Parts: sequence; structure tokens; C-alpha cells
Amino acid sequence: MRFHIILRVEGSRRLLPLNYQYELSAATYHILASANEEFAEWLHENGFRMDNGKQFKLFTFSRLNPEKFRILRQSNQLELLSDKVEWQISFLPEHSTQKFVEGLFQKRVFEVGNKQSVVQFQVDSIEMLPSPEFTDMMTFEALSPIFVSKKLDDGRDYYPQNAEEFANAPWVRERLFKNLLDKYEAFYGKEFEGERFFEMMTLTDPKSVLVSIKANTRYETRVRGFLCRLALHCPADLLRIAYESGLGEGNSQGFGCLGIKNL
Repeated sequence: MRFHIILRVEGSRRLLPLNYQYELSAATYHILASANEEFAEWLHENGFRMDNGKQFKLFTFSRLNPEKFRILRQSNQLELLSDKVEWQISFLPEHSTQKFVEGLFQKRVFEVGNKQSVVQFQVDSIEMLPSPEFTDMMTFEALSPIFVSKKLDDGRDYYPQNAEEFANAPWVRERLFKNLLDKYEAFYGKEFEGERFFEMMTLTDPKSVLVSIKANTRYETRVRGFLCRLALHCPADLLRIAYESGLGEGNSQGFGCLGIKNL
């Protein structure tokens, strides 16, 4: 279930952290908690759980899309130069009904940012987008960076180091496909029983994006994701999972949100 939200900047503060995804995720959880604390606590602490204990919070969201902005590299800030900002948020859980989600966000005022850079937004409008017709071959545009990882023999997490590895390394495709199968099992409570195939072709050069999570704290971590247009050949039921809950990892922190891109 995908929603298109129009935000309007409130007040004079217009500077966001350049890496604001964690703060935007925190604001989203706060909105959920303020309207339905029990649902938010369950979503944050549990998500959908597989038999092996692995869990997924099956929602994702795009980057903020302001009409005009500029990047202040020296201070690692994003300056909003327009009042209007577009945003998309997508939920897979079936109990996230249209009225429930619209009630959460309607005319909501919330802040995104940290002590140094914060912007107050008001939700001007929220609209549920029609669900696309899912087939086994579709083209998408990454509305937020896609990231995927694997464990090295020494236990460290390893991410694609450059666009070439993201676009062409077999392990990237294997991990993306495994992630979709795991989400399917977590959501439906059973393994995917259809034919298993997965192919990915990047249609534009992937742009590497290094994102800081919990920046300027002792818990800071950095994740490298990639933005591009891409074609996916995969069972339609799994492409629905990718579209509604995100492709790859870290979806509830604003990674892997896909938009439909017709050729």
C-alpha cells in the first residue's frame, strides 16, 4: 500500500542533515506511536518474524523530494529552497489500511533533523496511489538507496564497494533474491512455493551513496547504497514484496524504496 504525501515547510528553519534518513525513520516511528502506541511498539520491537527469529519491519519510504534545494558540502547539510516537499511511504502489512494510514498523517506536524539542523513539516495532503499490475518483468527507479550485504569469514559485514560490483556481482543478486524470499516467508508464514528465478539489470549507472546512521554519536555506522533505474525479472508475487516493502536491507530506515518506471 503506497502513499504519496505532500509536505510543507513550517517556519524559517530550512536546513536538514545531509544524511537525514535515520532522523526521518525516527519521525515516522514517532508518528505511528502517537496515533497507535501498541502498533508502533510491536512494529519496532518485532516486525514480521520467521521461524529462525529473523524479523522484518515491512515498510519503506523514499527520500524527501523538495522542489528546490542545494547541498552545503562544507557543513554536510541540505538546504530546502522551496516550501513544497514530496514524499512516499509504502506498507506491506495488510492491517495498515488506507483509513488507518491516512489518519496517522493527515495534517500532521513533525520535525526531522538533529540538534544542529532541523526542519518542521506539516502534511498538506496524503493520497493512496493505485497498486500497479505486477508481472514477472518490471522496471523501477530507486527512490532511496538500495543496499545489500554479506558476512565475511571473519564475521564482518561486507557491502558492494562500487557501482560495478553492485551492478554485476552474482552475490548481490543472490542476496537480494534471498532477502525477498525471507520477507515473503515472514509475511505469509510459509515458504515461497513458486518457480524461483531472479535477474537484475541496471538501466543507468548506479550512483554510490554513503549514508551515516546515528551520525555524530558513538553508535554511528556507515552504509553504502546505490541509486539507479533497474529492471527486475522475478516472480510477480516477489516483485510486489519488493515494491511495497523495499528491495534489499534496511527498508524501515529508508533504504530500497522503489518507484515504478515505465520504459
